[in-house]
Amino acid sequence: MIQKVSEHNKGILAVFFTAILWSSGGLFIKLITLTPMQISFFRCLIAAVVFALLFRTKILRLNVLALVNSFAYAAVLILFVIATKTTTAANAIFLQSTAPIYVLIFEPIITKTKLQRINVITISVTFFGMILFFMGDITPRHIEGNIIALLAGIAFAWFFLGMRKNDKQFGEASIFYGNIIVAIFSIPFITDISYVSFSDLWMLMFLGVFQIAFAYALFSYGLKRIMAVEASIISMFEPVLNPIWVFIGYGEKPGFWAIVGGVIIITAITARTLVGSTDFFRKKFRF
Repeated sequence: MIQKVSEHNKGILAVFFTAILWSSGGLFIKLITLTPMQISFFRCLIAAVVFALLFRTKILRLNVLALVNSFAYAAVLILFVIATKTTTAANAIFLQSTAPIYVLIFEPIITKTKLQRINVITISVTFFGMILFFMGDITPRHIEGNIIALLAGIAFAWFFLGMRKNDKQFGEASIFYGNIIVAIFSIPFITDISYVSFSDLWMLMFLGVFQIAFAYALFSYGLKRIMAVEASIISMFEPVLNPIWVFIGYGEKPGFWAIVGGVIIITAITARTLVGSTDFFRKKFRF
């Protein structure tokens, strides 16, 4: 007789499938023939509509900090699409994934606390990994895309800190209005569109419905059933899977140094997450 799946395991599966949905962004953004801002318009407009249907009155819970967070989220959405179109998908996602490092840097400044030794080590190792993305035979366009991806990481850190500082009841509003802001900002870039192919349309629908709206709902469901550290580690499947899907579906191969840098970044952040959640390490090394 098949046993029922525990609530904890449901949470793990939900976050894992969320990571898969998030990781699909790189491939579809690469395949869609529209410009980054045109993609951003349709992707976020669709996501906002689905989000409103999913969360209804929750999106109306708005305060000043939630609105500020929505601008940070809007910046993440736009910068990631531009970076993915400009540089390799691997570079875009790995460099955006450095967001936790900026959190480690800025949080002590905001809270006026001492920067912990383990954070200094993690930041140093991650910055070394970031430098590797600018090594080897890369074009000026890729350098530009890498810088945009780094800015996406900074915006993501800003969004994360803001969300953590605000009450959880305003989370849905920040996501919803972030998508609305992107859609409004992108309107001037769609005036010259005369035709959208069916291929582009269904991929835009997928990005808006599943990669943004449903993914957030699924992640929210999972986060209520597992520890935050578990969710953080499982979410690391996104930057790992993203370039794999792009390689399979688009044929883009990440550079050698990008792979090495990505492994260093993901390993450093995952290790820091594990250490930070383990009382044994905290006591042993007196962090």
